Amino acid sequence: MSALPVDMVDVSPAAPVGPVLRVDTAAVSANVRLLAGRTSAEVMAVVKADGFGHGAVEVARAAMAGGATSLGVTSLAEALPLRAAGLDAPLLSWLNPVDADFATAVHADVELAVPSLEHLAAITATAPGARVHLHLDTGLARDGAAPQEWAALCRAARAAERTGRLRVVGVMGHLACADQPGHPANAVGRTRFAWGLRVARAAGLRPTSRHLAATAATLTDPLAHHTTVRIGAGLVGIDPTGDGAGGLLRPAMTLTAPVVTVRRVRGGTPVGYGHTWTAPAATTLGLLPLGYADGLPRAATGQAEVLVRGRRRPVVGRISMDQVVVDLGHEHVRLGEEAVVFGPGDAGEPTAADWARWSDTLEHEVVTGLGGRVHREVAGTRVGLRSLA
Repeated sequence: MSALPVDMVDVSPAAPVGPVLRVDTAAVSANVRLLAGRTSAEVMAVVKADGFGHGAVEVARAAMAGGATSLGVTSLAEALPLRAAGLDAPLLSWLNPVDADFATAVHADVELAVPSLEHLAAITATAPGARVHLHLDTGLARDGAAPQEWAALCRAARAAERTGRLRVVGVMGHLACADQPGHPANAVGRTRFAWGLRVARAAGLRPTSRHLAATAATLTDPLAHHTTVRIGAGLVGIDPTGDGAGGLLRPAMTLTAPVVTVRRVRGGTPVGYGHTWTAPAATTLGLLPLGYADGLPRAATGQAEVLVRGRRRPVVGRISMDQVVVDLGHEHVRLGEEAVVFGPGDAGEPTAADWARWSDTLEHEVVTGLGGRVHREVAGTRVGLRSLA
């Protein structure tokens, strides 16, 4: 029989048959309310990296419902889809090349961070009317203007403001070691930011938005709060400090996968590439259809676990590109049964923090690394395949 023409193949969404990522938007809103209760500052919801892998539009809406008053992203490529989705809250983009399409940003009412004199010149030349946040490097030697360039940047920005080319509405910085409360670099960063504000005022600028603290400093360092705090990881339940929220932040992501094959093996059976694990006794092995191409850290090999039928089961052998093997012991597991790869931990399942520990990385990397083959659901509603990179 000949193959069906492409236009006759049914490609309509069906029930997920592979790994599924479920996003709990109620958790996002609750996390915002919790964090807003820790500060008198306004909350900017940072939905960069596709909302930390959870879906930028969905996370943004949930964050606004929880009390956030503005949104933040890195690039214009991240900002414009939020506007296209109908989100009209104040929106800041802070990491753009000097030749970015700043005119489109102004047309879309996206505020822009200015980390250098070159960026300032490009914005004033191509995007009259821009609302900008001057960005000061407060100790990372990363993004933001170097302290020795700050006074010149403030003077040039004030000159452009006088001619009506732009309006300076904010000053921003970032702390290098906020996840380590009491680290001396945090005091240095706060001091440098306070100095930067004095220099800006001396130049005649009057920024109404002043923001230094991200999630960690919001939880542990009230001196860094100023008028606005930027919450990114905390939106989705990640506490960079480890315990600054007393464990009250709720992870918003659950990743599951079906068991696609089950086999009994004898003791002494080697498993996976390189035969790095050998069954010590007769056991049952289950296969899950996801691997490092889907975002599971290969470095977690030999340590990772998943939850099957209410019990944690070890992942055995190497984590492969597309699949992992789970030692089910003597449990009778049917094909298609769900394994919980990670989630909030309510039922004893591993969490993203567990996977981060097993692979010596951050939760941020775990949740933002999930690939486009993973089906995605928001609040129980299927929304189809989507890249989360």
